[in-house]
Amino acid sequence: MRPQYLLVDGHSIIFAWPELRALHNRRTSLARDDLVRRLRDYQDWTGIHVVVVFDGSGSAVSQESAPGEIQIFYSRTGQTADSIIERLASKYAERFQLTVATGDYLEQETASACGAETVSPDGLRDLLLEARPR
Repeated sequence: MRPQYLLVDGHSIIFAWPELRALHNRRTSLARDDLVRRLRDYQDWTGIHVVVVFDGSGSAVSQESAPGEIQIFYSRTGQTADSIIERLASKYAERFQLTVATGDYLEQETASACGAETVSPDGLRDLLLEARPR
């Protein structure tokens, strides 16, 4: 069985979930931190590796991750999170079992064409709720 990865379009999910959108309106980092916390819990509960990509503003793509933590990428200025996710899907869909979480229809189509599964923001919420220990 191939290792499983969940690739998340961070801002797509933040703007699709009302409670995260409200946090974003107060301060962007609050929404990002809350989403990252939820995704970290999901990874801990399921063992599925999680990668979240946010639109960034630096001169290069940056990555944050500690051993055992989820991977967090920020795109560089002029590049979108979508393009990073699409590139990761095209590069790794044959080696890993990938699921891409986004509300962007074109990004879903591109990821599917690469061999990845896709899930909507509502579908991601369901995955997180189903994984929660009872």
